[in-house]
Amino acid sequence: MSETIYSRVKNGLDRIKREGHLRSIPNIDHGSDLYLMHTGKRLLNLASNNYLGLAGSESLKQAAIQSVQTFGASSGASRLITGNYALYGELEQSLRSFKKTPAALAMNSGYTANLGIISSLADRKTLVFSDRLNHASIIDGIILSRAEHIRYRHADPEHLEFLLQKAPEQAQKILITDSVFSMDGDRAPLSELVLLCKKHKVTLIIDEAHATGVLGLGKGLAADLGLDQEIDAHMGTFSKALGSFGGYVAGSRELIDLLTNRARSLIYSTALPPAVVGANLEALRQVEAHPEKGEKLLLMAEDIRLYLNNLGYDTGSSTTQIIPVILGESRRALRFQGKLMEMGIYAGAIRPPTVARNSARLRLCIRADMGDPEMELIKNAFKKLDHSREK
Repeated sequence: MSETIYSRVKNGLDRIKREGHLRSIPNIDHGSDLYLMHTGKRLLNLASNNYLGLAGSESLKQAAIQSVQTFGASSGASRLITGNYALYGELEQSLRSFKKTPAALAMNSGYTANLGIISSLADRKTLVFSDRLNHASIIDGIILSRAEHIRYRHADPEHLEFLLQKAPEQAQKILITDSVFSMDGDRAPLSELVLLCKKHKVTLIIDEAHATGVLGLGKGLAADLGLDQEIDAHMGTFSKALGSFGGYVAGSRELIDLLTNRARSLIYSTALPPAVVGANLEALRQVEAHPEKGEKLLLMAEDIRLYLNNLGYDTGSSTTQIIPVILGESRRALRFQGKLMEMGIYAGAIRPPTVARNSARLRLCIRADMGDPEMELIKNAFKKLDHSREK
């Protein structure tokens, strides 16, 4: 590394350290399980997105093993070359049924799905309206498309309508939003957004990553509200409640054909390996067979949220399995994280730039595979933190 680059790297790291935002990869094993291992200590896992506990299930593991035995360890190429195989067809047929859309496309991750959708549908002449708290993959997809990025205040339809009214009527317009926001656990005002998109002739894309498997009998927020047929493009993931890996897009046949021809994140990526696709297919079967698990999870989260609120903790506007405990300063969030670890709980400490300045937090991901002992452990731990005096 040249002296100039070394100096730039060191100065950047020093600044991150001063601000209390330095990150490192934690020493963790079994990071999707109900209990993980951190530096040799067994801790209740409230940091994973494995909301339904499917990642370690025998059915998913066996599906992955059988898929490897039949198709091998790798896809070998992108899907448009030689990377396709029969399991992909089964998966996409199941997705079409699951999402009630004419077509669907499995992709390598939710991140690459968002990049592919936005960069395929938008260009320099497109106006893309985006909630301020949308996931980074949405922001990066807009940047990649070179569209004009117009951000509206979080979950604020009135501000969005103001911005839409200012836009040229003839302009190509796209609205994209998370359905459940990953750091706050609240829901998009989807009913209002659908009406605005109809009124102003706007294409509507939703990211159901954190709603899939939980809301709407597992099908997402749009299905929960009866709006699934009002959405132009549904994006979701297999890597959260579905316990596996990868992303998907569901919509019209024409949309999927366009993505197949334009989505660089699909065309130029080696396809998902058979083990993953087999597990994805089994995960969909499990969610459709046990849709009540999502409702159970939401009730558990509500119980924890009310308990925390009664203790005086700020949980924002969460209404889902994601519960932020907003603490303000980054160092305070790290201190609380350390104290929870001493009491047998691992929770993510989320700091800027992932969240806004002075809104560092613990992010609690409630899991459907928890029982009464885990619920009591969480409540007792936060009670012992003595929030009223821990400043």
